[in-house]
Amino acid sequence: MNSFCVASSIFNQPSWEEKIKKYSSPFLKNPDLIEGDVTLTVSVGRKYFVSSEGTRIVQNFTSAYINVSASVRASDGDIAPLHLSYYAPLPAGLPADEAIITDVEAMVGVLKKLKDAPLAEPYSGPAILYAPTAGVFFHEIFGHRIEGHRLKNEFDGQTFKAKVGEEVLPKTLNVHFDPTLEKVDGRFVNGSYKYDDEGISSKKVTVVEKGVLKTFLMSRTPLENLPHSNGHGRASLGATPVSRQSNLIVETTKSYSMDDLRKMLIKECKKQGKQYGYFFKEVVGGFTVTDRYNPNAFNIFPTLVYRIYADGRQDELVRGVDLIGTPLAMFAEIQAAAGDRDIFIGFCGAESGSVPVSAASPSVFVRRIETQKKPRQYQETTLLARPSANDH
Repeated sequence: MNSFCVASSIFNQPSWEEKIKKYSSPFLKNPDLIEGDVTLTVSVGRKYFVSSEGTRIVQNFTSAYINVSASVRASDGDIAPLHLSYYAPLPAGLPADEAIITDVEAMVGVLKKLKDAPLAEPYSGPAILYAPTAGVFFHEIFGHRIEGHRLKNEFDGQTFKAKVGEEVLPKTLNVHFDPTLEKVDGRFVNGSYKYDDEGISSKKVTVVEKGVLKTFLMSRTPLENLPHSNGHGRASLGATPVSRQSNLIVETTKSYSMDDLRKMLIKECKKQGKQYGYFFKEVVGGFTVTDRYNPNAFNIFPTLVYRIYADGRQDELVRGVDLIGTPLAMFAEIQAAAGDRDIFIGFCGAESGSVPVSAASPSVFVRRIETQKKPRQYQETTLLARPSANDH
């Protein structure tokens, strides 16, 4: 069947045009915003895999993404952005209109506060990583370093190559990669597939059990003592598959409430002589460097960050914070995880192109993190007022 016909059967363009207008309407009510954008992307695809071994595989993929972004000019001229995203295999699985509009209105409310929020200074001290931020944290600092193909590359840092059977995370944490899942906690995840891009059946891979490293994500390129694929050879169209992440799931065997994590943070602030710790609530993505010719570091891009003060004063919204560090030092600072869990949906770019990935994690308390200032973005003050939505 023609992919256009398939797309037409699952996607009513006029109806969705009206929906997108409704979702973006809250942006028109705030003249302080310099940008507000809502996009819907619906994709239909079919992958064929044929090999000399006699394998014949056809897989159909559909996806629907709504991405919301908006930004405000802060009092010093810097630009402060926020982002929202939603995913489902089909448009009908996306959240209801009312839920998305409520989220967009809340985003506008936070942007108003960001306009006058103070610019954060570089910091080292305790922090809480809220669940979606923690998911990106584990994806960047851990997930990329257990992709098996890197361990054959003598130019790679090979952080965990000799650590199978050793404790690499707290004993209370388990880490799985599971492309067989279509949902986690009732929500769709996008790192799912039945067969990888080398024709191997997907399966759940437990990489860390009770803090101990068990194995690596494998494509059909073997490693010493790991001669077989575990279904994680992935690539974008036209690229050569290598071992890549899928649906990352972090679990804790000993959970705490968020109130407990706050108490731990405040106690640690006092112990370290810090006026405040950080609460990283939302994040837009990140990157990491794994080779030997650069610092083996990571950089995560939070968009919504609060200071939690040790003296009990109200939490303070701040802007201009990037979360940075090195993996082994950071792993040693993870102290506790909450009983919650949330999901980050995104795309990961690496040697074999861009592939869809998800990361589900509980919130975590980290005894010491490090931040740096974000690069500044300036926007000239507008000379004319923005036209009203009713102007023609």
